[in-house]
Amino acid sequence: MGFRFKLVIIIFCLIYVALLFNLFQIQVLRNKDFSAKAESQYFSSNYLKADRGSIFFTDKFGNFIPAALNKDFPKIYAVPKEIEDSKEAANFLAPILNLSADDLEKKFSDKKNQYNLLEQKSTEEIVKKVQSLKLKGIYINPEPSRFYPLNSVASQLLGFVAEDSKDIVESGRYGIEKFYNPILSGKSGINENGKITPREDGSDIKLTIDPNIQNQAEEILKGLIGEFSNKGGSVIVAEPKTGKILALANYPNFDPNNYGEFNLGTFINPTVQAIYEPGSVFKVITMAAGLDAGKITPDTTFVDTGVLKVSGKKIQNWDHLAHGKITMTQVIEKSVNTGAAFAESKIGRSLFTSYLNKFGFNEKTEIDLPGEISGNLRALSPKASDINYAAASFGQGVAITPIELISAIGAIANGGHLMRPYLNSTLTPKEIRTVISQKAAAQTTQMMISALEKADVGKIASYQLAGKTGTAQVANPKGGGYLADIFNHTYVGFGPTSDPRFIILIKLNETNVSLAGGTVVPAFRELAQFILNYYNIPPDKI
Repeated sequence: MGFRFKLVIIIFCLIYVALLFNLFQIQVLRNKDFSAKAESQYFSSNYLKADRGSIFFTDKFGNFIPAALNKDFPKIYAVPKEIEDSKEAANFLAPILNLSADDLEKKFSDKKNQYNLLEQKSTEEIVKKVQSLKLKGIYINPEPSRFYPLNSVASQLLGFVAEDSKDIVESGRYGIEKFYNPILSGKSGINENGKITPREDGSDIKLTIDPNIQNQAEEILKGLIGEFSNKGGSVIVAEPKTGKILALANYPNFDPNNYGEFNLGTFINPTVQAIYEPGSVFKVITMAAGLDAGKITPDTTFVDTGVLKVSGKKIQNWDHLAHGKITMTQVIEKSVNTGAAFAESKIGRSLFTSYLNKFGFNEKTEIDLPGEISGNLRALSPKASDINYAAASFGQGVAITPIELISAIGAIANGGHLMRPYLNSTLTPKEIRTVISQKAAAQTTQMMISALEKADVGKIASYQLAGKTGTAQVANPKGGGYLADIFNHTYVGFGPTSDPRFIILIKLNETNVSLAGGTVVPAFRELAQFILNYYNIPPDKI
């Protein structure tokens, strides 16, 4: 009996020592290993990962329509410290995930790495194949990832999110996702030595974009490009009085749900990140400057011979015609290049340049989008030739962004007040400065009304609208001069002019159609008619 009793006591003591040793291993020797595993599991179970705020569009009734939100997707990740055979695991997984086995082996061999993302949004088929391998250290968990329910709609505006080698959470890479990333992303929790700091979820962003106007703008733009150009284009719709952006569309675009399938250049937003020579639409700015400075009136006359020599070079009209004695209003109606150059000569080089600066063509508009650039007025240096200034009067030789152009002409629609364009609905309207007098703005508007009605194409019955076309030659990227028979078309119009509710810019890139009147003007009329009906705006011309 005594021997058996002692044996039992010895066995229990050995078990107790073994338990103590195992506890010592867990708490001391393998503390970092289990902490790493715990941290990875916390992230995969969303315990520490902050929920990213959603992005919404806002319709005319104040309803919020989700444009970017979080949705559960299967996520495949690795905890390298738990992988027993890095080479074997890499060779098994590489063909399933369509990844390099060598790259995977390097990642799995880095035992200091606590977390390694393998696939962000996996398919059910891939999940089943990975599960069948039963590899230690490879995990599959449902996790919220960014989802864009409208697919390609407003893609350059919204941008997308992605992880990099240092990030466990997604962060904004382009567009609103990037600009407002600090607000949207929140702050993930921290697991430090077993102490958990709670996460702080991100906040939602509600945009001024109206989904109905946005969809209509994109459909019209897609049809326009399909018929006249394969190089793309842009549409912006805004409120002149506030600067609120109601639609911002570009084509080609991309699907942010699958951004990896698209060319990197597609992610650039050309409305704020690309400049171009606007052409004759710029004549409106020249006339507004001349009227405000008191150098011309709408009835100031000029005798057009069809050709104007400046600095030994010839300026000709687009139609190669001599229009004889015409007023400044007729210069806008007929889009006479020589007449615009005459107006600029009356204003004077220095004063003309100062007005372009006041209109904002040499600065960023302050729109809440990343990567905005400013226009290029370098051709108008004090030492520049007079021909540079003459060409600038009708929109050649100077380069601007579409957002600068719609903001500048929006100032004319707004009685001379230049507003900051904005997308976040929580922002308030902000006046940048007064660029011209109310009288000059009204006179310029009347000239634009006359141009639209005389051309007839952009007219809408019972409504008084104002607008101006721009047909600009495209600079040759491989040398000086311009490409033959290749043009950028622009139309900017607003209305109703008695109380402007909207301003529209439509731009068509690199078309071989010589006149904008047959491309962007009908597109403007279609979109303007939609907006008038959508807002149920009463007629202002009976």
